[in-house]
Amino acid sequence: MIDRSKFTNAAYVKRVEKPWGYELHWVPEDRPYLGKIEHVNAGARMSLQIHDQKLESWFLMNGQAKIIWENSEGELIETEMEPGKGYNGEIGQKHRLSGITDCDIIEVSTPEMGTTERLEDDYSRPDETPEVRKKERGEI
Repeated sequence: MIDRSKFTNAAYVKRVEKPWGYELHWVPEDRPYLGKIEHVNAGARMSLQIHDQKLESWFLMNGQAKIIWENSEGELIETEMEPGKGYNGEIGQKHRLSGITDCDIIEVSTPEMGTTERLEDDYSRPDETPEVRKKERGEI
């Protein structure tokens, strides 16, 4: 039987400020997946990171961006994102997104879980644990 008490027709978005731009989360956090738009400022870049549990996929909406990520030989390579094409990161794969111009990237992923190990970070942020994540988003 369907529990209609959980139905909602309300729109949802949560803005999360980041030092490289901001994120617009358009999927509530109680879902088994996450959808967000990452606005990356021109010349800014996210941390070079590894996820121990999270899978991510990216799609360039507008502007110009690149992915710096690990290939199958363990080398870091740069890929300029092409509009209309999707890119997929694996658990344990080093990666970072960088704005060539101001850009907007759709990210879909498993929920924000586990630890994001920041190997390099232009903003001197610590690794992102579940506790750090909650503080960053104003949840505690």
